[in-house]
Amino acid sequence: MVFPSSSSSSLTLFSLALLICSSVFSSASTKIGNGYRLTSIEETPDGGFIGHLMVNKKSNTYGPDIPHLQIFIKHETDTRLRVHITDAENPRWEVPYNLLPREQPPLLKTSIGAKSRKISSWGVSEVSGTELIFSYRADPFGFAVKRRSNGDVLFNSSADGGDPFGDLVFKDQYLEISTKLPKEASIYGLGENTQPSGIKLQPNDPYTLYTTDVSAINLNTDLYGSHPVYMDLRNVGGVAYAHAVLLLNSNGMDVFYRGSSLTYKVIGGVFDFYFFSGPTPLSVVDQYTQFVGRPAPMPYWALGFHQCRWGYHNLSVVEDVVENYRKAQIPLDVMWTDDDHMDAKKDFTLSPVNFPLPNTTAFLAKLHSRGMKYIVLIDPGIAVNNSYGTYQRGMASDVFIKYDGEPYLAQVWPGAVYFPDFLNPKTVAWWKDEIARFRELVPVDGLWIDMNEPSNFCSGKCQIPKDRPCPDKGPRWICCLDCKNLTNTKWDDPPYKINASGQQVPLGFKTIATSAVHYNGILEYNAHSLYGFSQAIATQKALQELLQKRPFVLSRSTFVGSGHYAAHWTGDNQGTWENLRYSISTMLNFGIFGVPMVGADICGFYPQPTEELCNRWIEVGAFYPFSRDHANFASPRQELYVWDSVAKSARNALGMRYKLLPYLYTLNYEAHTTGAPVARPLFFTFTNFTKSYGLSTQFLLGDSVMVSPVLKPGKSEIKALFPPGTWYSLFDMTQGIVSKEGHYFTLDAPLNAVNVHVYQNTILPMQQGGMTSAEARLTPYNLVVTFPAGVAEAEAKGKLFLDEDELTEMKLGNGYSTYINFYASVSNNTAKIWSEVQEGKFALSKGWIVGKVTVLGLSGKGNALSINVDGEPVSDVSKVEFNASEQKHLEKLEGGDRRKSMLIEVGGLELPIGKNFAMTWKMGIMG
Repeated sequence: MVFPSSSSSSLTLFSLALLICSSVFSSASTKIGNGYRLTSIEETPDGGFIGHLMVNKKSNTYGPDIPHLQIFIKHETDTRLRVHITDAENPRWEVPYNLLPREQPPLLKTSIGAKSRKISSWGVSEVSGTELIFSYRADPFGFAVKRRSNGDVLFNSSADGGDPFGDLVFKDQYLEISTKLPKEASIYGLGENTQPSGIKLQPNDPYTLYTTDVSAINLNTDLYGSHPVYMDLRNVGGVAYAHAVLLLNSNGMDVFYRGSSLTYKVIGGVFDFYFFSGPTPLSVVDQYTQFVGRPAPMPYWALGFHQCRWGYHNLSVVEDVVENYRKAQIPLDVMWTDDDHMDAKKDFTLSPVNFPLPNTTAFLAKLHSRGMKYIVLIDPGIAVNNSYGTYQRGMASDVFIKYDGEPYLAQVWPGAVYFPDFLNPKTVAWWKDEIARFRELVPVDGLWIDMNEPSNFCSGKCQIPKDRPCPDKGPRWICCLDCKNLTNTKWDDPPYKINASGQQVPLGFKTIATSAVHYNGILEYNAHSLYGFSQAIATQKALQELLQKRPFVLSRSTFVGSGHYAAHWTGDNQGTWENLRYSISTMLNFGIFGVPMVGADICGFYPQPTEELCNRWIEVGAFYPFSRDHANFASPRQELYVWDSVAKSARNALGMRYKLLPYLYTLNYEAHTTGAPVARPLFFTFTNFTKSYGLSTQFLLGDSVMVSPVLKPGKSEIKALFPPGTWYSLFDMTQGIVSKEGHYFTLDAPLNAVNVHVYQNTILPMQQGGMTSAEARLTPYNLVVTFPAGVAEAEAKGKLFLDEDELTEMKLGNGYSTYINFYASVSNNTAKIWSEVQEGKFALSKGWIVGKVTVLGLSGKGNALSINVDGEPVSDVSKVEFNASEQKHLEKLEGGDRRKSMLIEVGGLELPIGKNFAMTWKMGIMG
């Protein structure tokens, strides 16, 4: 949360940022250095190659060149290639190997032995792998990575005379490297930023990576996270190929994407590139998360709806919110409080006046008895207060970031604070102890770590004023410490200025001074963007050890690998139609980053949305992977029950979400095991459908459920793009759309309705819904089977993962999980649906059943039903009912007749989820 600046001031800031960015970009083509030459290369015992580079001619722009570099190349897997370039003589900062585990490159000054290859000028050679080939030019040095299967060049750093970029530059505080790109490539990633043009990166937009407390309303600006990875999607000869490139570097950087090239300008560290061969978007994310860490498994309740507000000033207000959701019959799983529960904004405390402990614990007991949960906020800044136990114990354990040997002083909500150093093992132990102490008083179910870029209301080196109180009676976000700017070190004032905050502000602006020091002498200059990541690791591990349950952590600041530990929300947005639209692109980007549990503040953080906008926002937000309404204290109340029309939309949209929880939870399992995003761009499923490559107004859940929302005011219909095939409305399964080649269709979209469609050849596991996920989970299942409309022969499939959802691990084989593959076919006028169960004991112990099967797209009615369970025929089918309805289809006529098809419901079933079943019936002729 930040001070709720007005929209007009935000636009002024944005306009200023655009002017600065234009100036920055115009100078991006200036060629800085003179390149390097490769002098030798040899194979290493582990199957890699190590080479040495010498600078060709020194330059002094941004400091002297490092004369001697070491390059290490290794095909780490069949689909992953690493290229690591560093100073050959002196160790340099890298992302700590204990934070992001990976192979260590060879030690520096590796001797060149008899097997080394002397390099002649302009020689070109290759290091081949299974999927990727590394090739290099010796002088001036440049390297390329190409795909073995089709020879497509994925990355090429060699500069030619006509290129707008130069050769490799490697200085202490300035590193530069570029790659050529085909103009037809679609590029995604390089975040976190709010992209007004949608998910696809646009040439000449600024892309700066440096974690910053700048609200999400600021466009094309470095925000809370740093993810220096991009996905490149190309259509080569009508076939789509995707790959990804990660530059594992935590230092601040500008990335200049020109359409035909991309240039990195980094202010420290090393070049540590990882190339992931794909070739599909899903396989790219699989390979990426295999390296950076699989997404954290989520407890089942986390997929329910969450309610929060900064400004629930006392416990009775929170209690009223919970009861009002019940009265309005709107599902709610998790109640949150911002810093309102705290005593004077101090972490791990309760206000004795507004949240008295006995009342709060009684409230939690009531929530828990209903199957609901409670989550509170924690900021990293620890109040400097000698009577505050957390501070006292932190000082005694020496856990804070230092400046000139003393804890670095900053200001956040409590006033003067020190920042814990989560790179220090002692800090991690202290943090766990503080969480344990708090949970002994207040048994919260998860933790929300905010302001962890980290945010500071002051800049520079500060002292607590002696002549006035701090904080005083003014706004807490106004700096009241006595501070002086720091520009006397090369860390506080580096030679190259990245476009920080979209304005080229100093690196230490409103955060920790970059010359401050972490554990083992690590500079904030290098570790800044890792702060939220390191805090998320410490918080997740502490909760898991303390709860002995699957933890839930929500973090604002993220880095490469954060999804392995935490969920994310997109930060401080506005209650505007534009921000509703932006939220989809940011959500989809985080799926690519390996952070699939993501969502935006529904209805906007500030100011208050209009009633119409809040209707439309819950119709989108109900299908965010992380679905939470959150608002600012300065805005009027906007809970979903405040407006009758919004309550109606919420009951409709969240009602569908809660029916889809089995599907969403299975997607959660897929994300944890393969990295697959829960919410995905359409091109993840329809990779050859080029019309979808820039589409940012619709999205998929999994590979087959498509959400097509209203994103503009005053609209009661929308134009939605439907990839080729048959799609069925989940809200009215008698309605379908047949899109032969892939078209836009105009759909009705009245105020309280959202268009959600399921694709053909799918078996979608659903339940009946409820007011909580725990309640919904007890209801019978409905399997929705979709065939292409009216087709005579087809197949469909689906899957379902079930487990004891608060176990720390999410996997098969522990005795507390079940996995089912569902199959269906239609052929020879016969429909068949069957299941194949793995480890059915857990599901059987819960008594879960399939109560209904709904089949869409059949060409005839059903009769002569037969069912067997575990190979034994079910003789009594007297309770089973067939119902048939003719379906209606929107269709682009392309020389064919309109399809005729049926919706067939087989109800009254009692098929145990944990046993293999099969059911078949003959189809009669449709009348």
